[in-house]
Amino acid sequence: MSVVPAVVLGGTGYVAGELLRLIALHPQLTLGAVMSDSAPGEPVAGAFPHLQSAYPQERFHSEAEVQRLLREAPRAALFSAAPHGVSAALIDRLLAAAEQAGTAPHVVDISADFRYASAEAYTEVYRHPHGAPGRLAQFSCAVPEHLPRLTTRHVAHPGCFATAVLLASVPLLAAGLVHPTLFVSGVTGSTGSGRKPVEGTHHPLRHGDLYSYGGLTHRHGPEITACARAASGVEAEFAFVPHSGPFARGIHVTLQGQLRRPLDTAAVLTMLREFYAGAPFVRVSERAPRVKDVVASNYAHLSAAARGNTVAVLCAIDNLTKGAAGGAIQWMNRMLGFAETTGLTAPAPGWT
Repeated sequence: MSVVPAVVLGGTGYVAGELLRLIALHPQLTLGAVMSDSAPGEPVAGAFPHLQSAYPQERFHSEAEVQRLLREAPRAALFSAAPHGVSAALIDRLLAAAEQAGTAPHVVDISADFRYASAEAYTEVYRHPHGAPGRLAQFSCAVPEHLPRLTTRHVAHPGCFATAVLLASVPLLAAGLVHPTLFVSGVTGSTGSGRKPVEGTHHPLRHGDLYSYGGLTHRHGPEITACARAASGVEAEFAFVPHSGPFARGIHVTLQGQLRRPLDTAAVLTMLREFYAGAPFVRVSERAPRVKDVVASNYAHLSAAARGNTVAVLCAIDNLTKGAAGGAIQWMNRMLGFAETTGLTAPAPGWT
């Protein structure tokens, strides 16, 4: 059984920590290097004490050390959890070094830097120039369930909110069941805001509270629209209101729309089951999805309700796993020719 070295960029963040956890459990990936500009040479277990048993001697690497590894490895899996606006230029430099040496790693970028088809579309949302516009055509952006055949060498994983909204919306749009204006309310855990604490994510302020932010203006909105169009062929409008929840991990999304013809709940559930019949990580049930049932797993739980011309689809995922690190490894499994489920089938721990 072939084993491929994995490289993780953006090494001290929450998504990088989740990547490291999943790589430790993966039978066909081994950690080659984890890069951190802020802590080269420092022990990985210092940033992630829960990973001490998996990486007792591992230390963070510099960019030069990562370049050396990629030049020498005929096959490599490169995961970028570097920040938006930093990831693209870093990936560009590392790929250039690998190309010069005649090696060809696969990349999954978990930042936003390669989620848009053009540098102009990216700049309009993130308000700064793209770091590697010449690489954009080398990346596809989609959740794995919506792109059965990959035509690019690299992948940009959609954001965590985008993943949940797309899983809920694309089946409705692709089947032509709804008018293309959809209303979305989503709640995310605090890890979705990153490791550096700010007022909105500081635990004493967030604990026991629930509040919205960025209503109808969230930067994932254009990304959701573009990915839904690519997956369904429909130009839809998403009225999206995100919320901060009083928990660390998980996302719960409620999507509502107007049906083109009356359907009952059973018919919508049947459509969702048929759409995701070949998707090993999507489970459709009459039971309303709960965050605790998916936390720390790569599974998405969906349900639905319909009455007359109104439909609601509910989706729960873990923002760090299915919405980021787990989805990235799912993509990498496909690019490397492994079974898509390799290393990702552990169920949620429950009672978190």
